[in-house]
Amino acid sequence: MTFTDLGLSPKVLSAVTDAGYAKPTPIQAGAIPHALLGKDVLGIAQTGTGKTASFVLPMLTRLEKGRARARMPRTLILEPTRELAAQVEENFIKYGKNHKLNIALLIGGVSFDEQDKKLERGADVLIATPGRLLDHRERGKLLLNGVEILVIDEADRMLDMGFIPDIERICEMIPFTRQTLFFSATMPPEITKLTEKFLHAPVRVEVSKAASTATSITQRLVKSGSKPWDKRETLRNLIKAEDSDLKNAIIFCNRKVEVSELFRSLLKHDFDAGALHGDMDQRARMQMLANFRDGKLRYLVASDVAARGLDIPDVSHVFNYDVPIHAEDYVHRIGRTGRAGRSGKSFTIATKSDTKYIDAIERLIGTKIEWHDGDLSTVTESEGDDAPR
Repeated sequence: MTFTDLGLSPKVLSAVTDAGYAKPTPIQAGAIPHALLGKDVLGIAQTGTGKTASFVLPMLTRLEKGRARARMPRTLILEPTRELAAQVEENFIKYGKNHKLNIALLIGGVSFDEQDKKLERGADVLIATPGRLLDHRERGKLLLNGVEILVIDEADRMLDMGFIPDIERICEMIPFTRQTLFFSATMPPEITKLTEKFLHAPVRVEVSKAASTATSITQRLVKSGSKPWDKRETLRNLIKAEDSDLKNAIIFCNRKVEVSELFRSLLKHDFDAGALHGDMDQRARMQMLANFRDGKLRYLVASDVAARGLDIPDVSHVFNYDVPIHAEDYVHRIGRTGRAGRSGKSFTIATKSDTKYIDAIERLIGTKIEWHDGDLSTVTESEGDDAPR
């Protein structure tokens, strides 16, 4: 099957060809024909499956008829984080290059005035994070009763971040006759309830089971003492041992304080590292990401919230400095490597207190993860309160 079989308009097909794509991914092949017919779609797919294009391409085709009016966007896309919203905007620019569409981005970290001007001009596509959208609506700068297509993306991450009440409020402001395209990597009960409430007879498109980890990824557990400096030393030794195969790596921590501490420690030991966490302002995050994507930084230390959905195509290694507390996050984290047919490696640093989390991960993925160099029974803890390294 090729993109020409899906029913997209010539303008969209020409942009897709220019971007170098010929064959749709499974989620695109499954979702695009239904989306073009105006049906509601429930897409269950992880990041890295081509999910963004599966709503951007049909929306562009459908937006070719009609025009936007001031303060009344024609379509609305809700994203959990600023970075994801900015990436969707990049997709609209890339695939919409033959369309003269107004695209407005409503995210924190950008001035209200600038965003108001775009809304005044009339937005064909409005991409927003839930909080910022509601702020604009409350200031009377935005009317949602002209929205024809609503996209809710990364719904399970919205749940993690506490946005579900906001999503429900927004859904209730939008005409009942709209088309809804809804995407989530996993389907916890709260998300199922949301889809039952706001989707009309959706077509369900499911790609790869939520708990599968790609077979192109070599996964290992690495024992460590439990003190932070033990773990930092374990990580440095691992990075050095992998040096010849390591093109670039994302290093995941569970909390932003660990992100900051580990980032500072890596710099002190002359590793060219950057950091991404939720408290950084928008410009700093985008710049950090661009540097990593362009190969100016070899290591990116990140928290789960900051990294969810980031489109970094070619990562050779993922290091879990902390074992994730939610087993699903393990799947998301290591899914950053081994993409698009390449092979990748993931190393998870584990201490004696992590065993229950490791058990949960192994249950979820349905396989035992091998130990890199002996299991936890062989750990020697560092003596006393050594100075942090």
